[in-house]
Amino acid sequence: MSKQVSKSLPERTFQYQNSLPPLPVPSLESSLSLYLDAVRPFASEDEFKATEDIVRKFQEGVGKELHQKLLQRAKTKRNWLEEWWLDAAYLELRIPSQLNVNFGGPAPYLEHCWPPAEGTQLERASISTWHTLQYWDLIRTERLAPQKAGQSPLDMDQFRMLFCTCKVPGVNKDTIHNYFKTEREGPCPSHVVVMCRGRLFTFDALHNGQILTPPEILRQLSYVKERCAAEPEGEGVSALTSEERTRWAKAREHLINIDPHNKVILETIQSSLFTVCLDDAKPFSTAENYTNMALEVMTGDPTVRWGDKSYNYIAFSDGTFGSNCDHSPYDAMVLVSMCWYVDQQLKATGGIWKGSSAVRPIARPEELIFTVDEKVRGDISRAKEQFLQSASDLQIVCYAFTDFGKAAIKQKKLHPDTFIQLAMQLAYHRLHKQPGSCYETAMTRKYYHGRTETMRSCTQEAVAWCEAMLDPTRDDHSKRKAMLLAFNKHNKLMAEAQEGRGFDRHLLGLYLIAREEGLPTPELFLDPLYPKSGGGGNFVLSSSLVGYTTVLGAVAPMVHHGYGFFYRIRDDRIVISMSAWKSCRETDAATLYNQFTRSLHEMLHLATTSQL
Repeated sequence: MSKQVSKSLPERTFQYQNSLPPLPVPSLESSLSLYLDAVRPFASEDEFKATEDIVRKFQEGVGKELHQKLLQRAKTKRNWLEEWWLDAAYLELRIPSQLNVNFGGPAPYLEHCWPPAEGTQLERASISTWHTLQYWDLIRTERLAPQKAGQSPLDMDQFRMLFCTCKVPGVNKDTIHNYFKTEREGPCPSHVVVMCRGRLFTFDALHNGQILTPPEILRQLSYVKERCAAEPEGEGVSALTSEERTRWAKAREHLINIDPHNKVILETIQSSLFTVCLDDAKPFSTAENYTNMALEVMTGDPTVRWGDKSYNYIAFSDGTFGSNCDHSPYDAMVLVSMCWYVDQQLKATGGIWKGSSAVRPIARPEELIFTVDEKVRGDISRAKEQFLQSASDLQIVCYAFTDFGKAAIKQKKLHPDTFIQLAMQLAYHRLHKQPGSCYETAMTRKYYHGRTETMRSCTQEAVAWCEAMLDPTRDDHSKRKAMLLAFNKHNKLMAEAQEGRGFDRHLLGLYLIAREEGLPTPELFLDPLYPKSGGGGNFVLSSSLVGYTTVLGAVAPMVHHGYGFFYRIRDDRIVISMSAWKSCRETDAATLYNQFTRSLHEMLHLATTSQL
């Protein structure tokens, strides 16, 4: 009987956490062999020989010692990388994170139920906020089904970071404050912060333990909007979150020193479920062109975003939506999962609230008013200036390619993600006349607290295929043969990376052990081929498949002369966001996009002729 009962019980969100395997440490030989294979496309014969020598010395000498120390660390931690990754990739960075680290994206509702329309901002925001609160409740009550890869459960820990989470700046290193608790763990904050015209308000999303209905949320948002329309703009303290991290940390310390109540306000913002940002912009978009929206989400008014919050929900005044999120506590797939849920709920109801229109007597939103002095005003002014200057340098193009999508690619028995990655390689190669080092996100959530590994798409096979495509003397048969070799290599490397057998995180671990032990930086990491091939976060193409849903993101390039490249794949379309820095004369996102769509057509043609 007990077996039958346990079978019928729904799975709880976090029930597999303790049974997930620890993150493995690959063998030193395999990592160094993969590394040599990955740097080959960027090296002359002489450079490659020199790098082979450096790698051999490393493998026989200091690398061996460092690897042993890493194995010791892995015995005491279920995820040897977790703290290191958080620190090295996010918390120790001093560059402004709102533009350089955060990811954002246009909300997809305009594809099926919410085209841009004046006068709909608050009503729509109330309905989608209500659906977002339902998602919070699913996680809080552990009713959100654990995600799986086939039969294997995936780590769900990052879902704890979506709500009630905020990064707090430090002079040398930031910290993440997470106030979320499941129902079994105890009370959890349930207030939302609303930002409008440089001002901040808060209200509780629960009344007598029940989530406010859309009409009740609408009343709260209307109150905020009316107050802000009738009164002067606020100080815009939130612009400080867009500043360089050490400067923001010092400005924050000063804010707390002026008045202890400022600290209370900061904690109210940090612990809030998320922020609702009422933005006056009208980034008109269509279901084929999301460029204005993606740009506005990434570079819009810094006084109506709290850049360090794990989720800023942005409601534009034309009734369209987007989000801007701190990347450090979780990866994009968490936000994609939630946005897809909200999108599906809205699609099912046509974006209309069909419940009661009654409004219970609930307390009005409370304004959060910081005490500021001339120094704070100066800090805010400088932060805005710095942000707007950087923001004006970011170029984004974001379009739907509608000639074909996943269905046509799968019909040719090719992997859709690999198809797009290779099209990207060909586009870069054609435009820049050289191979482009490329980071693609590989998910390692099969392991305890796993996040990501680097999958390097610029393989020797991909480069050989690109060269074949650009060679007028080569026939379709030889191009096709080269393409299939590139596909196979990519698929193999991706599968290995997802199993924890990539090499980038392993090398990072060896580098950080040396640093922690006060040892000199090993020669491997000083070799010019290390950054040239993308090592140390120097990839000219920073890319990620955000999935097969309607949800898309945008991200800034990893390096000044590079591109950011997020994409989603649907049966009938591929939606792409590409970014570049305008101040770099070598790069142009619009030109790369045109080359990319050309590559897609050439590849489909090649795959089609192979079937004739």
